Amino acid sequence: MASLVSISGPSSVKISSITGESSTYTPSRTLTTLPCPRSLQTSRSQHKGLSLVWQPEKRHTFSTVRASALPVSQEAPTQAASGSTSTSDGASKKTRVMVIGGDGYCGWATALHLSKKGYEVAIVDNLIRRLFDHQLGLDSLTPISSIHNRLRRWKSLTGKTIDLFIGDICDFEFLAETFKSFEPNAVVHFGEQRSAPYSMIDRSRAVFTQHNNVIGTLNVLFAIKEFQEECHLVKLGTMGEYGTPNIDIEEGYITITHNGRTDTLPYPKQASSFYHLSKVHDSNNIAFTCKAWGIRATDLNQGVVYGMRTDETEMHEELCNRFDYDGVFGTALNRFCVQAAVGHPLTVYGKGGQTRGYLDIRDTVQCVELAIANPANPSEFRVFNQFTEQFSVNELAALVTKAGMKLGLDVKTISVPNPRVEAEEHYYNAKHTKLIELGLKPHLLSDSLLDSILNFAIKYKDRVDQRQIMPSVSWKKIGVKPKTVTV
Repeated sequence: MASLVSISGPSSVKISSITGESSTYTPSRTLTTLPCPRSLQTSRSQHKGLSLVWQPEKRHTFSTVRASALPVSQEAPTQAASGSTSTSDGASKKTRVMVIGGDGYCGWATALHLSKKGYEVAIVDNLIRRLFDHQLGLDSLTPISSIHNRLRRWKSLTGKTIDLFIGDICDFEFLAETFKSFEPNAVVHFGEQRSAPYSMIDRSRAVFTQHNNVIGTLNVLFAIKEFQEECHLVKLGTMGEYGTPNIDIEEGYITITHNGRTDTLPYPKQASSFYHLSKVHDSNNIAFTCKAWGIRATDLNQGVVYGMRTDETEMHEELCNRFDYDGVFGTALNRFCVQAAVGHPLTVYGKGGQTRGYLDIRDTVQCVELAIANPANPSEFRVFNQFTEQFSVNELAALVTKAGMKLGLDVKTISVPNPRVEAEEHYYNAKHTKLIELGLKPHLLSDSLLDSILNFAIKYKDRVDQRQIMPSVSWKKIGVKPKTVTV
C-alpha cells in the first residue's frame, strides 16, 4: 500500500455558506490512496445551507485537496436551559461546543446528544476514519450516511443546526479559522486515530498515529491559548494509559510517601501500543499547558465502549452510528456479539484474563455532557476515569454465550494466539467515582442490553465479512514496510 502521506489530485475544495462567504486553506499535509472525491461535488439545492465548489488550482508541481472551514448555517432554534451559560450581566447565552472528530463512533453520538440538549454544536472532522475503511477493506456493520446527509436529516427532524468544518486539525491555519469562526466555549476532542492495532500494523501507521494525535492535540492547545483562552478542553484519553499495574488505579493522580516525604503525583503510565503512547504524550502536554498557560482541561480516561444506540441515533436510519466488528477497530463486546450472530466462534485472545473497564456509548455522551456542564477551573488539569464496570474477556464471552442461547444461537468460544504484548492474567481495580459524584447514571450491562445488541447484529449479519473477524495485526511482527490487507 502507498504511504499514508501524500495524494495527488487536480482540484481544491471550497465550502461556502448560504450567505455567499467562502474561504480556502492549504493543509500542511494531505492523505492518500484514494482519488480526489469528485463525488463530493453537489449543488446548493441538494444540500440546503451548504454548497461544495471545486476550483482547480496549481500549487508548486502538484495539487492538493483542500477543504475550508465555514459553517453549514447559523440558524438555530431556541435552546434548552442545559446548553446555556450565564454572562456577567446575568443574561443567558448558548454554550458553544466544538466536537473534533464528530463524524466518528463516539463523536457522532456526542454531537447529536449535545445538540438535543440545547448546546450550539459544531463538528470538526477530516473524514479520515472513512478513508481507513477504504484502505483496509473494512466496513461498518451498519450502513453509514455521508456527514452532509446526516446533518441535513438531523435538522429536518429536530430543527437544530450542527455546523460543519471539514479539515485537518494538524493544519493549524485551518484550525485557527475554525476557532475564530465558531468561538467555542468548550472543545470536545475525539479527533485522534483511536485503534491500538492500527498503530501496530507498520511503521507508516505508527508514525501517522503519533503525529496525528500528538500534533493535533498540540494545535488545539495553541488554538485555545491564542483565540479562546477561557475555552474548556474536554479530551478523550484512555484507561490504556495506566496499563495493568499490581496496585489499584487511581483517577489520574496518586499520593506517594517515599523516604519520609509525601507528594501527590501523576499516576504512572504503562502504555502498551504506539496508540496508547500517543495518549500519554497528550496527557503530559495538556498538563503542562494548564500549568504554564492557565488552560482548563478535563482528561476523560475512557474504558472500552460498547453498543451503538443512543436516543438520538435511533431517531432515523440516516442518523445510525457506525458499528465496528473487525480485528482492527472493533472492541471486544461489539465483536463478540457480531461473531455470535453469524455463527463464528468468539475469539478470546490467549488466556482471556485481560480485564478492563467498560461502558455503554450512552454513558460516553452522558459523561462528556457532565464534564462540559461542570468545567475545570483555569490552570486545572483534572482526570476522570470514564467507565462503569470491569470485565475480563472470558467474562464477556460467557455473558454473550448465555444471551445468545436465549435467542437460539449456538455460541462457541475459541482461544486464539494473542496478537498483543500484554498480561493475560492480572490484578485490576480502577477507581471511577468522580463522574458518579457529578451525577452520572450508568447504563449497566444487562441481559436485555445484550439481547438488544445481539438482535441488532442479527439484523445486519448479511453485511458481515467474516474474513475481517480474526486478528491480523501482531505487536511483535510490526515491520518497516507498509502492509496491504489480504482479502
